[in-house]
Amino acid sequence: MIWFAVAAAVLIVLGLAVYAGKLLFMLKHQTQQQAQKKIAAREKLVARNERLLSSIDTIVRATQQGQCELSEAAIRLCVLMDHLAFETHEEKPNAAELFPSIHGLYDAIRHHPTHDARKQYSKKEIFKLDMERTKFEAEFEKAITEELPTILAWQPALVR
Repeated sequence: MIWFAVAAAVLIVLGLAVYAGKLLFMLKHQTQQQAQKKIAAREKLVARNERLLSSIDTIVRATQQGQCELSEAAIRLCVLMDHLAFETHEEKPNAAELFPSIHGLYDAIRHHPTHDARKQYSKKEIFKLDMERTKFEAEFEKAITEELPTILAWQPALVR
């Protein structure tokens, strides 16, 4: 009878050991999957940042060559800079402080309608908005032209 109790106890302990081993294996597998997902997400962010920086570079160079209007460049650059992913929130620089002229023009014209929204206005209103935009471009042109090389040289602390 005692051998039966010992055998039952050994079987129970063995069963629990197998179950504990299975749980440890599942935990290890889950941890590996989470690590792989984290790496994949980081790689995705790095690729996204590289695309954004490439776009920023292209827009700056096109603007320097006169192929892109200052207002379009300001809108695009401010939006692209805002979408860059940084290591931590504290490391995200205030782009408006770093590039005040680009952001100054952006702030002055960001309320202007674009694309399909522009079609809802009369020609007279569009002309008025275009004149306002042109005035702001002339006002910020020299400062933005001086700021463009700084943007090209900018090396933010991005997710890498």
